[in-house]
Amino acid sequence: MKLLLGLDIGTTAMKIALFDRTGALLAVSTQEYDLLTPAPNYVEEKPEVYWDAFCTGLKDIKSRYTIAKDAQISLAMSAQGETIFFLDKDGRPLRNAIVWMDNRAVREAEMLKEAFGNAECYQRTGQVSFEACWPASKILWVREHEPEVFQNTDKFLLIEDYFIYRLTGKYATEPSLVCSSTYWDIIERSYWQEMLDFLGIRESQLAPVRESGEIVGKILPEVAAELGLGTDLTVCTGALDQAAGAIGAGNIREGMFSETVGAALAVCVPVNKPVFDPACKMPLFCFPVNGMYMIHTFTNGGMTLRWFRDKFCEVEMLAEKRGGQDAYDMISKQVEKIPAGSDGLVMLPHLAGSLAPDVNSKAKGVWFGFTLQHTMPHFMRSIMESLGYILRRNIEALNDMGIRVKEIRSLGGGSKSRVWCQIKADINQVTLETVKSVEAASLGAAILAGTATGIFESVESAVDSMVEVKERITPSAHNREAYEKGYAIYRKLFSDLTECFEKM
Repeated sequence: MKLLLGLDIGTTAMKIALFDRTGALLAVSTQEYDLLTPAPNYVEEKPEVYWDAFCTGLKDIKSRYTIAKDAQISLAMSAQGETIFFLDKDGRPLRNAIVWMDNRAVREAEMLKEAFGNAECYQRTGQVSFEACWPASKILWVREHEPEVFQNTDKFLLIEDYFIYRLTGKYATEPSLVCSSTYWDIIERSYWQEMLDFLGIRESQLAPVRESGEIVGKILPEVAAELGLGTDLTVCTGALDQAAGAIGAGNIREGMFSETVGAALAVCVPVNKPVFDPACKMPLFCFPVNGMYMIHTFTNGGMTLRWFRDKFCEVEMLAEKRGGQDAYDMISKQVEKIPAGSDGLVMLPHLAGSLAPDVNSKAKGVWFGFTLQHTMPHFMRSIMESLGYILRRNIEALNDMGIRVKEIRSLGGGSKSRVWCQIKADINQVTLETVKSVEAASLGAAILAGTATGIFESVESAVDSMVEVKERITPSAHNREAYEKGYAIYRKLFSDLTECFEKM
């Protein structure tokens, strides 16, 4: 029996989904974990937390679906970008992983800007500027502040690379993930030697780059035994989480557009050839289908709703724990009662900086305009609306590049909320579609694994047979005026508070 295992390694949760060869979801498990924030702008995680979440999730999967010992399993990952691991010569982590949201390396990013310039960064790597969150900046920070760790690091790995190594004992990465390292040349499709020299690292310390949807190797026998699986498990290269999600949502051809609200808000627009933004605002990535590229932007605003849930929604979380509704569903029901525009309450959701198209690593979260009339549901709705405003900023930037967005394909946790989908459609006055598969990123990874192992003829044929639209949500003209006002305030707040962010 042939099975597909899609592993979605997210910022605050890991999803493991098991599919059959037709794409039918057999079982899924979600394991949440808390990030470590030891200092302002620091975001870390213990490497074993990720591995333990994988082990626990897989055990949960096996309790829901019996996997035969002789099953042929193809596995690939949908992975968060920019989270970096530092391994010694024995493959052991030397410190906590530095998560993509981490912005400690501001000075180091400035050093890279001075040495190379943002223009060369964009033309070489597809990233519009050197920023603190990129792995090159993080490596430089470790070199400057933790020299012993730097000197003893044998391998600098991204999170997909780390899991491939743990599973197979081999090193491999793939283009969509390594694009935002800012030490990989997106046009030459090779490591950028001048950058490696500046960082003081060797190419041999990085994972070799393979194409997405390629076989890396079989699972190690001892790891298979640890996980309670047979040894006929083939590990394949996957993709950056948002690219995998785009595949799982059917967004695989030029002219399509998808957005994801998970821990991050991300936008993916596949293109057939490299397209650079004349305004230098929209990053370019490799897309894991037939040598394509994608305009891809993201910001950490999607984490804001979870932060609000964890800090202020104890009642909802307790009810869920006691067997009630999902806390997010309860939040959505309260949001439905609040009018568009949240009665003048506007939020900037940048709890850990802002990325493209409004890059500012020092940006902070802000609520503006609240009065005695505002209630907790107002604050909930303003968070959802703020993410809709960021989505509109991205669509406007695409319009400036001559790319017209006529329809939005929505996926991720945010797509499960009907009211949030309506908010995004109304703010952008664009029809929004959701897909039947609620695990689009895991499905995208599974499709890449199935293509690598010959189960599918191609990614395109797999998508055409597996991905179905669930609902089309049309924008309401009734809410247009309220959102025009709210969006104008959002834009002005971000602009006017730039000096304040700098002083903080």
